[in-house]
Amino acid sequence: MARITIEDCLKRVNNRFLIVQMANLRIKQHLRGSKPLVNAPENKTVVVALREIAAGKVRLDEKTKHRLNEEQENTLDAE
Repeated sequence: MARITIEDCLKRVNNRFLIVQMANLRIKQHLRGSKPLVNAPENKTVVVALREIAAGKVRLDEKTKHRLNEEQENTLDAE
């Protein structure tokens, strides 16, 4: 199976920070027992999450997207 890259995910989501946050949320769902949305049986959880994002199988609702954008702004303000 080919490698998954951030560039693959950027075709679906145009914000690297948002991709990381989406992957983090999806990894937590996998660890709680959620089934993968793509066929990647031998891959680690983080790779499966990135594959799901690149395939367009994972999307954020507006409430979560807004919360993550606020977190990003707060992080940038703290620096």
